[in-house]
This record gives sequence, C-alpha cells and structure tokens, in this order.
Amino acid sequence: MSDLKTKLASQLNKAEAVSVKVQNYYDLSEGTETSLVPLDASSNSVQVIPEFAISFTEAKDRLVMLQSFVRELMIPGLDYGLIPGCPKPSLFKSGAEKLCDIYGFSKLISVINRFEDWQQGFFSYEVKATLLNKRTGLVEAEGVGSCNSKERKYKNQDAFNITNTILKMAKKRALVDAVLSATRSSGIFSQDIEDLKGDKTNGSPPLRVLPIPNDKPVNKRQLIDIFALVNDKLIPIEKAKCLMVERYKLAESRNLTSSQANDFLDYLRKLGQVEMINA
Repeated sequence: MSDLKTKLASQLNKAEAVSVKVQNYYDLSEGTETSLVPLDASSNSVQVIPEFAISFTEAKDRLVMLQSFVRELMIPGLDYGLIPGCPKPSLFKSGAEKLCDIYGFSKLISVINRFEDWQQGFFSYEVKATLLNKRTGLVEAEGVGSCNSKERKYKNQDAFNITNTILKMAKKRALVDAVLSATRSSGIFSQDIEDLKGDKTNGSPPLRVLPIPNDKPVNKRQLIDIFALVNDKLIPIEKAKCLMVERYKLAESRNLTSSQANDFLDYLRKLGQVEMINA
C-alpha cells in the first residue's frame, strides 16, 4: 500500500510541475469561445481532466469534409450500399480504399491466425489490418476480420476451391474495420456486411442503395448522360423508367438525387444491351 501511495504522490508531483498552455476551446453548451486559464504552479490544483486535442471548430470542419467527400466522390453501389436489415449504408472494400487514399494511410495486412484442415475441408482465417499515417509513420488504427468455410455463404461450396476467397474476405473485413476506426466514419457507415447479400461475382449490380443524407439533386450533365446512354443502348424509355422505379421508387430521372443518378449511370453501363431489351 505504501508503494502505491508513493507512486501516486510522484505522479501528482509531476502533474503539478507541468505548465498549462493557454488554448482556445468552444463551450458546447453556450457556443461561445473562451480561454483556458493556466494553473498557478504555486497552487495545489492539479489538472486531471483530459483536454481536447483539437478545437471544436476543427472537429466540425473535419466532419463536414468527410461528409462532402462521401457525397461527391464515393459511388453508391460500388463504394457503399444498403444491406437489408441494416439502418446505415455498409462500407465496401473500394470505399475503404478511397478513404485510405484521401486520409493518407498506408495499409499493412497480416494473417494472425489460420486453421486449415485439408482432410475435413475446413478453413478459417483471422486477419489484422494496420493503417499507418504516411506523413508521421504512426499507427492510426487497427482492425480485425475473420472468415471461415462454414459460414452460410460458403458452407455449400467446395471448401478446397474457395480457400483464397475466404482469406480475401477476412482481409476485406479487417480493412473496413480499421478504416471505420481511423476515419471516425462509423456514424455514416456500418461494418462491411455486403457478403450477406450473396456472391457479387455474378455481375449483377446491387438492387438498391441508400443515398447519403443531404444529397444534392441530379444536375443537368447527369440527365444528359442518362439520356445519351439510354439512346446508345437502344433502351426503351418505359423500360428505363421501370428500372428507376425498381431501384429508387422514382419514375422520372429529374427526381433522382446526384448519388442516385451516378449509380443509375453505373448500373446501365454494367448491364448488356441484350439483357436490357429482353429483360
């Protein structure tokens, strides 16, 4: 007990010796800017409450920049999408990689646990993704993901032929987990669960996506591109309207949001002309 008291007293003495710099901060309750008053070194007061590393204004600016990046540069259905039963969009691998690029993160992927039973045909992988800040070299976040051949999506497949697929899925889950932590974007996205919809390698684009709140309306350039693409592919106008109703519950392209318009253009490009006409 005496040793514990000695250590505590030592820590308190160190805290008292630290000079407190004057910093600006925002009072969240009042919304006004004030200043922290430095502690008197001769007093017995000790600052034990952690301070904000950044100002309230800077934190708000970062959030606004993140939301703007998602709205303007990330593609619904490719970088993120809506999974049935999930209230928020799920972040996909391509979206996680875009966020890594814009934030300046480099990725280190390592398999931290693996189980391979080549007789029984059971395979399981656990992967860790580490994100490093390219400017400082410091670790920003770590994420963990796992996948095994007994999951619902894989249990009816030949486990010996999908070992690489299982390993890649574990890597993707770890990456998305790390990106959500490093970018503080879990308020916008949920963990990547796109595999719950089934295998996406069949070439079919996702049925629906969830637009980011406060999305901008479709612009003139997007409307022109939609009209040109429909004409180039010889898609009947009524067929195009049916597709918009199916995907967005909207029959007129002018009622689309900007994100929905980008998604619709991408959707039309992925579908072949013969499939469109005969569908």
